[in-house]
Amino acid sequence: MKPRHKRFVLIGVGVAGLALSATLVLSAFQKNLVFFFTPSQVAANEAPVGKSFRIGGLVEVGSVKREADGVTVQFVVTDTAKSLPVLYKGILPDLFREGKGVVTQGRLGTDGLFRAEEVLAKHDENYMPPAAQDAIDKAGAKTAQTVVQPPAQVTR
Repeated sequence: MKPRHKRFVLIGVGVAGLALSATLVLSAFQKNLVFFFTPSQVAANEAPVGKSFRIGGLVEVGSVKREADGVTVQFVVTDTAKSLPVLYKGILPDLFREGKGVVTQGRLGTDGLFRAEEVLAKHDENYMPPAAQDAIDKAGAKTAQTVVQPPAQVTR
């Protein structure tokens, strides 16, 4: 084989190796990609059924119900416009409270129940994930009645 042909084969093997590497990296990225939805988006059927995703909002006051086994908990996550029931089997974070922010990761069943695999509570009273805060603000803006105020007068 001529040196020129060897070089072409070597370049071809290198390109094929890079293509295989890129395919494996993108495949792993796609499998680990988790989207965030609000209860309003889930109610509007924007969330995938049977695939893992995250929901965020506030734990509805009075909705936390613990089962006798000590690890199964049911609660409702709300964005003040819509609510979504959540079932979680495991130990909840210490900061998990009614009326506080929470992000849960899991799957939505065909029965409308979100089965959480992971529950994350906000770490202090001032923090909420930006996507969750934005969703709560948008939902609150939709439900609030807007009051039209006259424009402010400019004095010179």
